[in-house]
Amino acid sequence: MIVAKNIKKKYNSLEILKGVDLEIKQAEVVSIVGSSGAGKTTLLTILGTLDRPDSGEVFINNENVSQLNDKKLAAFRNLNIGFVFQFHQLLPEFTALENVCMPAFIARKNKKETEKRAEELLEFFNLKERVTHKPSELSGGEQQRVAVARALMNNPKIIFADEPSGNLDSANANELHQLFFKLRDEFKQTFVIVTHNTDLAKMADRTLVMKDGKIEV
Repeated sequence: MIVAKNIKKKYNSLEILKGVDLEIKQAEVVSIVGSSGAGKTTLLTILGTLDRPDSGEVFINNENVSQLNDKKLAAFRNLNIGFVFQFHQLLPEFTALENVCMPAFIARKNKKETEKRAEELLEFFNLKERVTHKPSELSGGEQQRVAVARALMNNPKIIFADEPSGNLDSANANELHQLFFKLRDEFKQTFVIVTHNTDLAKMADRTLVMKDGKIEV
């Protein structure tokens, strides 16, 4: 599903990634852990096609995304990848339903079908009564569930999550962690999760430990 070969990245003279190789299988939940500055988030943004490596290659579902131009890469990302961040990054002026619909609207999908799927996703996340609520009217846990629903809107093959429970209390964090595995089991999605949460890391099928820009073997 995901193959990275000799990924290197530096900002100015600072080497962040020093030759990362990894392989992640379909429907696998993989956590990436390590101290701050180890390169976890940089690796996640490169695997998720939000940034490009200085050298090396990334393959997603046998597609060499490193060779796609910006326009094709954006289209590929929109249809194949979902993102969940520590801060939900919902658009404050839009309702929960509108926020969830956004990736499909970007892909120019049918409005009626899009709204129907968004309603189904929100119901799946026990947010049926919150479809018309704006982010400011939702709890932190509800906002993050809306963000996960948005990530699933285009039925992506892979979900990348960067400290997804870092801004939640322990009860909501545990609920979100359980949700990831339920989604994997029901929809066969692949999850790559950067986390400092030891409970979440232990739940994953596999944990990759990063240190000084490399994955420890």
